[in-house]
Amino acid sequence: MSLPDRNFLMQLFRKVDRDGSGSINAHELQAALSNGTWTPFNPETVRMMIGMFDRDNSATIDFEEFLSLWKYIDDWQRCFKSFDRDNSGSIDRNELKLALTAFGYRLSDQFFNTLMGYLQFKANSASNAPKPGVGQPFESKILFDDFIFICIKIQTLTNAFRQFDYQQNGVITIKYEDFLSLVFSLKI
Repeated sequence: MSLPDRNFLMQLFRKVDRDGSGSINAHELQAALSNGTWTPFNPETVRMMIGMFDRDNSATIDFEEFLSLWKYIDDWQRCFKSFDRDNSGSIDRNELKLALTAFGYRLSDQFFNTLMGYLQFKANSASNAPKPGVGQPFESKILFDDFIFICIKIQTLTNAFRQFDYQQNGVITIKYEDFLSLVFSLKI
């Protein structure tokens, strides 16, 4: 799939740039993105993507940065759809596990239980999220924006971990302050 032409993307950029500043902030970008379910992207995911493409640390993206972000989202959308085996517009725990395994991560069922618990907490914490009724289980469907969020977070943490995994055996020894410095230096 090829990207739309530059003129189309410029028109889109201008529509999203509601204040006409020549750059897009996280709020403007969030209003422009959709999960395909008529719900806006998760603010954390939008903030993370702005951080990834904001080359001048202005907390905004200009048109050139927007072009890179557009391609990135398009690539992730194709990836997401390839793991959405039932074409539901979301992926479940098993489809997520297949995706992360295909990306080269060998993670335990315990990790996936922790991850799904994190997503449940995150969903229940969102101010506009519908709350499950008493005894009603968490709907463990992962929408496109949370899929991006999970993949970026795991990749960023993996890259940071590898800086200290000198023997490349999946084990590190790190001082507590170094760990804190590492975590707070990440753009996630």
